[in-house]
Amino acid sequence: MFDMTNKRLRQDWVPPGQSRVLPSRNRVVLLAFGASIPGRWGQPSDSIAHAIERLSKLGLVLLRRSANYSTPPLGFVRQGRYVNAVASFKADIAPGQLLRALKQLEREAGRRPGLRWGPRPLDVDILDMGGRTIGYRGRRKPQRLAGRLQLPHPEMANRGFVLVPLAEVAPGWRHPIDGWTAMERLNRVPALARGIYRIPMQPPRS
Repeated sequence: MFDMTNKRLRQDWVPPGQSRVLPSRNRVVLLAFGASIPGRWGQPSDSIAHAIERLSKLGLVLLRRSANYSTPPLGFVRQGRYVNAVASFKADIAPGQLLRALKQLEREAGRRPGLRWGPRPLDVDILDMGGRTIGYRGRRKPQRLAGRLQLPHPEMANRGFVLVPLAEVAPGWRHPIDGWTAMERLNRVPALARGIYRIPMQPPRS
């Protein structure tokens, strides 16, 4: 089992090539970070730390971030283990604008188009934005709408590398559609946490 010990977005900043979008109301945003290979910002842990710092400098107010976790890769591509983390922010930004900003960060970190679930220097996903549901049709049994941003993230229930750090950062958060907390989901499906280990903190570099 895993170890669970325990400025607002600058409204004038817009990703290159994008038009300004008026921000939505201030809300808590949950983001998942992952990396498996070195990139322009260093080793995977360095890339995640730099991405979080960049978001803070752009105006997202960091509320809390998890430890880094070593996790097995997803899919069938032969590759090494990943480093994953989750962080919560307070932000005034529309979902589409945030998504474009995150894709820009991934490119700056050195990510390029490649195999699905293949090695990457940085991956950042929006898990939730204040409990909003986007990209689903229906209420009783919501169905995904293809080709649209979907919130909450449609695969988070099956990804231990998201649920484990999410349980650390936001233990009281509940899935806007299904109602579970991250820990409840992990207890229901213990196999999701298999092979996931908390990475000990490194002393600061002198």
